[in-house]
Amino acid sequence: MKRSLLLLAVLAATPFAASAADGISWNYVQGGYVATDPNHSGLDADGFGLDGSVAIHDNFHLFGGWQNQEFDDTNFDFDQYRFGVGYNHTIAPKIDLVTRVAYEKLDAGPNLDVDGYSTEVGVRGAANDMFEGYAMAGWEDFERVDGDFYGKVGAQVKFNKNWGVAGDIKFIQGGDKQYFIGPRFTW
Repeated sequence: MKRSLLLLAVLAATPFAASAADGISWNYVQGGYVATDPNHSGLDADGFGLDGSVAIHDNFHLFGGWQNQEFDDTNFDFDQYRFGVGYNHTIAPKIDLVTRVAYEKLDAGPNLDVDGYSTEVGVRGAANDMFEGYAMAGWEDFERVDGDFYGKVGAQVKFNKNWGVAGDIKFIQGGDKQYFIGPRFTW
């Protein structure tokens, strides 16, 4: 029932345009290559992921994502999910201050299926009509797994109003890194 109400709220709010810094849209979907480079285990993983965002109010957006990765030279894979709400506030003509909170899930089979949360704060800005970037600092915590601080930087090169290539890198406390690169469709 709760999922149905959330979906109904998203669909009802979708037609309304969001107020964001010039050149930034909170309405997008992207997919592409993802990779994890764990510092201590030596088992790199890679795969694919999808994520997106939709503006539901002048200063609020919903976001979510899913990744599936497999550790190199193994048949062991895992899924990561992330769903949350964000607040964006214009602090300069082309820069938004962003805060987010999200539900996180890591599903690596029956021995490691954990729920958690993340919070982050940062800025997202458009340098010009063809390039935008962001920088975030955050905290993620899972049950049965220690919480960690992280930093994330990303950018998008736009080919036109709707299409571009986006990429980011997440630096996790302890030395782990996660990467994403792929096409983005913005509306």
